Formats: sequence, C-alpha cells, structure tokens
Amino acid sequence: MPIQLVMDRNGDSRYSFNSGDAEELAEAEQRFYELTRIGFTAAVRTSPDQVSKVWSFDPSAEETLFFPRLVGG
Repeated sequence: MPIQLVMDRNGDSRYSFNSGDAEELAEAEQRFYELTRIGFTAAVRTSPDQVSKVWSFDPSAEETLFFPRLVGG
C-alpha cells in the first residue's frame, strides 16, 4: 500500500492510501499538490538509500516523502 510521509517540526505524519480506491487516490493527490504548493519538497524513494525529487503526483510510488522548506539565517 503506498504511503506519503510528511516531515515537520513535530516529527512525521504518515498517510497510506489504496491506489485502487478513487476517493483515497484523489485525497492523496490533493495532499501532494497542497503540500508542494506551500513549499514542501516531494521525493520518491527509488532504492533503500536514494530518493528522487518529483514535481507531480505518482500514484504508483510506494513511498513519497515531503520535506519542509529549509530556512537559513
């Protein structure tokens, strides 16, 4: 079952969804675009040690990670 991991200041939130369920798939896609619109970086795990940045929702990705924008100063 695909999962979206959202990293934030409090740790992480996990959202699994059934890609065969139209309603759950729509929620996952909406979450993807809402998070990237507010500045999160989305990445798909391509192997145990690697991730690739993505710009569009991929319902076949087993694991999508969302990292918040880093603020320097």
